[in-house]
Amino acid sequence: MNEIIDGFITAVILIVTLDPEVYEIAFRSIYITLTATIIASVISIPIAMYLAFHDFRGKMSLVNLIHTLYALPTVLIGLLVFLLLSRKGPLGFFGLLFTPGAMIIGQVILIIPILVGLTYSALTSLDPVVKDTIISLGADYLQFVMSILREVRFVIYAAIAMAFGRAISEVGAAIIIGGNIKGSTRVLTTAISLETSMGNIEFSMALGIILLFIALIVNFVMTAIRRGG
Repeated sequence: MNEIIDGFITAVILIVTLDPEVYEIAFRSIYITLTATIIASVISIPIAMYLAFHDFRGKMSLVNLIHTLYALPTVLIGLLVFLLLSRKGPLGFFGLLFTPGAMIIGQVILIIPILVGLTYSALTSLDPVVKDTIISLGADYLQFVMSILREVRFVIYAAIAMAFGRAISEVGAAIIIGGNIKGSTRVLTTAISLETSMGNIEFSMALGIILLFIALIVNFVMTAIRRGG
């Protein structure tokens, strides 16, 4: 018990004294995850809108597959991206393996199903009267799209916050394709795993507290969004 208390106190000291290594890892985690979330949002929202407003053969099977991919194991994503980016892989010539770029790719793949699925659900649950009203007012396609997105914006914001939380807390893919390289690809989750295995409990706790703090902020944002909606 004393070890936990001492570790917690030391962890707090590392945080309040702005330990450079702790904050370097934390800011790298936020940078990688935020970049992945923005890229995934730009890709996912148009896909969700196409699925919601167009009918085609196999559509429901595709939607069911997307929902299934919510629980896609992160180590499987890590293995897939590793094979693609490895020296002998089809994308190996980019030289992205064991770089922050590879970790961003992994996180994008991880959260796209979440963003597509939640945005699709929001769009399909929208009252048809709203869509008919927008069309009857003479809106062109772009105006129609922007009006629909405005109607479901709170759900989309919540989906983006959830995707960010999912991405920043994953560890399996980050280790496989990032390599946990100090000063380059070490992020909160991989650093916690490494430092714990090395017995640096205080450092691990400091990183864990920051990760928990980020999760609380994400949860606060999601709650605020729900209230705003």
